[in-house]
Amino acid sequence: MSGSLNKVLLIGNLGKDPELKSTPSGQSVARFSVATTETWKNQQGEKQSKTEWHNIVVWGKQAETAEKYLRKGKQVLVEGRIQYREYTDQAGVKKTFCEIRCDNFVMLGRMEEGGGSRDSGSYGGRASGTGSHDFEDTGAPPAAGGSFPDDDIPF
Repeated sequence: MSGSLNKVLLIGNLGKDPELKSTPSGQSVARFSVATTETWKNQQGEKQSKTEWHNIVVWGKQAETAEKYLRKGKQVLVEGRIQYREYTDQAGVKKTFCEIRCDNFVMLGRMEEGGGSRDSGSYGGRASGTGSHDFEDTGAPPAAGGSFPDDDIPF
């Protein structure tokens, strides 16, 4: 196999509601954070955990879907790629910023009363950044070749 691959799959909880903005050309962009937590037991049998925070950026119609349906604390699967941006701060220091450029996301779990979507209904669904899929109420990530039994889900 030649070439390279930059692919990220995250399942975590939103740290804040998406912030939707528009570029000068009118392109929609939403930003939000996702927390992933790893847990394990140390040698003494005590439970340990570590949380990593990931900055997510979503573009186009998918950004509008994210702003409409995603809410702080909700679980989401994010598929995308790592990208780095450089900028110079006010003191003139050059800094590098890492973010996940989201290609697709899947809303996991169910919406509680008064949370999640501004509309009523199920929280589960998928949004694709390619424009080839519209928002669907699936509740789970699509599996290659169709659906899979619950006991085969790795989480």
